[in-house]
Amino acid sequence: MKKVTKNLALVMVILATGFASAQDTTNDDRDQMRFGFKAGVNFSNVYDEEGNNFVADGKTGLAAGVFLSVPFGKLLGFQPELIYSQKGFKAKGSVLGFNYDYTRTSTYLDIPLLFQVKPSSYFTIVAGPQFSYLLETKNEFNNTSSTVEEDINGDNYKKNIFGFVIGADANFNNLVLSGRLGWDISKSDADGNSEKPRYKNQVIQVTLGYRF
Repeated sequence: MKKVTKNLALVMVILATGFASAQDTTNDDRDQMRFGFKAGVNFSNVYDEEGNNFVADGKTGLAAGVFLSVPFGKLLGFQPELIYSQKGFKAKGSVLGFNYDYTRTSTYLDIPLLFQVKPSSYFTIVAGPQFSYLLETKNEFNNTSSTVEEDINGDNYKKNIFGFVIGADANFNNLVLSGRLGWDISKSDADGNSEKPRYKNQVIQVTLGYRF
């Protein structure tokens, strides 16, 4: 919970900076439907790990997609998004005296369904459920003598993941600076073990978008 709180604080600081910069540059279009695209970066890690004896470190990945803002007047709205999203983690450990580096990259199609609160034309708060579909999981294992890379698409990995997203947008006319904090509620697989650990993703996402 402490980690989630710190991540949320970071997202809000980023968006507050954008909000301050946007004060005199945005028209009030809160009651208009807007479509757009965005791209940026994920800072991801995992939590609720079971069946593994290492502590995961974060990694970066690509986030890119489209969004549609549907107003319910000026104060409220609904924003579905479709995002290509790379998540995962890194870890280090030792087996039989040999050190190793381990990286897992999981690529998802994320569909956040976000409810909007729009206190001003410059700033929007969003929150809602997210449905994620697993497109690919890649494990890379490096030790001092060899490197093994494999694609994993077996039955042990859940294709459909349910999660939650909270964040905010700073609006600069057609440009949108977005920050999101997302975390899985569903676990990644059916049964975690030492070779295929159970875990849940958590992500800080920062993107820059353009809306029409």
